[in-house]
This record gives sequence, structure tokens and C-alpha cells, in this order.
Amino acid sequence: MSELAFDSLVDSKPVAIEVNGTAVCVTRVGDEVFAIADTCTHSEASLSEGEVTGTKIECWLHGAEFDLRTGQALTPPATEALKAFNVKRDGNKVVIS
Repeated sequence: MSELAFDSLVDSKPVAIEVNGTAVCVTRVGDEVFAIADTCTHSEASLSEGEVTGTKIECWLHGAEFDLRTGQALTPPATEALKAFNVKRDGNKVVIS
């Protein structure tokens, strides 16, 4: 489990954190926060360095896109989904597990 402040997150700017030894990409989109595994299933690149459009994130290395809400791979070359983490928000507090 990891905790961070909602107001520390910039809209549509992903950040990498660690949750129980696992690299996680956390992204704020409007009033929502999403957390998926930070490592692209195609190339092992860090998704927190990618570009966010709506609720999609694009891997900077080969352009694979993933759904931030579910971790589902949306475009090739990625075919495997990412793990999606549980996100709870209470005011300014965001807990990821």
C-alpha cells in the first residue's frame, strides 16, 4: 500500500511510485486517479514517461496504448494487459493498494 496527496498529482502527468516493491504508474485525470503497473508489457519501458490522452497512456518507446482504468492493452505492439491497482481517494488523500 502507498499513500500520496491528490494535490501533488498534476492532471494527465503520470508519476512512478512503488507499491509493495512493484513499480506503479499513477495518473490523475480530472478528479479521478488511476494506477497501473509501470512497465509496458511489450518492451519493459516505464509508462510513467509516456503521454496521457483522456484515459489512455501511450508507451514512449513503441507507441503501445493502455487503458488507465483497466490496464487493458489497446493497440499493438502490446497484446497483454497491465495490472490495475486499487485506488481510494478520501479528500486530498489517495491510497493505492
